[in-house]
Amino acid sequence: MTISTVERDTGLGKDTLRVWERRYGFPQPERDHNGERVYPAEQVERLRLMKRLIDQGYRPGKLCAASDEELARLCNASAPARDGEPGPSEDLIRQLIRLVKANDVPALRHALNQSMMRLGLQSFVMDVVARLNHAVGEAWMNGEFAVFEEHLYTEQMKALLRQAIGSLPQSGGRPRILLTTVPDEQHVLGLLMAEALLVLEGATCISLGTQTPLFDIQMAAVAHQADIVAVSFSAAFPARQVGPLANQLRELLPTHIELWVGGAGAHRAPASPSGTLLLPNLPAALDGLSDWRTRHATCT
Repeated sequence: MTISTVERDTGLGKDTLRVWERRYGFPQPERDHNGERVYPAEQVERLRLMKRLIDQGYRPGKLCAASDEELARLCNASAPARDGEPGPSEDLIRQLIRLVKANDVPALRHALNQSMMRLGLQSFVMDVVARLNHAVGEAWMNGEFAVFEEHLYTEQMKALLRQAIGSLPQSGGRPRILLTTVPDEQHVLGLLMAEALLVLEGATCISLGTQTPLFDIQMAAVAHQADIVAVSFSAAFPARQVGPLANQLRELLPTHIELWVGGAGAHRAPASPSGTLLLPNLPAALDGLSDWRTRHATCT
């Protein structure tokens, strides 16, 4: 794999890969006839495991020096324990994973639609999509899913959520929330999940899609009279960029517009400046919405 492919496949930035190569002696890419780095599949798999452990707090120096057996043991030890019996959607999650693996798109679409209609959109997003995202991510990290299978799942879920959001009545209620991602952040699924829940709660959501320049976010927020700007950072987004980008966007926005920073990468942001709310999960977004309405009750 080329360094660009490895960056996309593992979520580790090119600069990080080069620094590790110099500092720790891993990875050890080969070179093609043009002198460009080429990474063997076994090294890419090891990088996937390391990325998962680093997200859980392990230091890269220790992981680079660890044997393959030690990495596997750490991954197994860090897997989240399940409390009690499997939830009511456990069989559904397994069924959907099988359909993705079988590349049965019609059956996958049907099963997702049936689940959403049976559970309702809020429960579907909170109880099924969130768990399914985790299961798909685990399958990809473990090498059980190819990249194209993860992409297949993501595209089907994005299409379903967009259709569901489009069918919801637009209340025109406050707050008015502008949703987007910053440049180089291509992951939109978490943003769509949040949008679905916020629209269900009567908020007015204006989506700009992904990779909007910061100055354009500021102009759009003013043009749409937004009360809140919500941006999402995935776990794959370079950690060192989250804080500076969030702070820069906060400085660009008028003081009366709140900034919400969510997604799996949101915890990497430093202590929040005034007017910024970190949202580590979907329930936190609903709590933030309730809190905003309480604080602005006399203004609505």
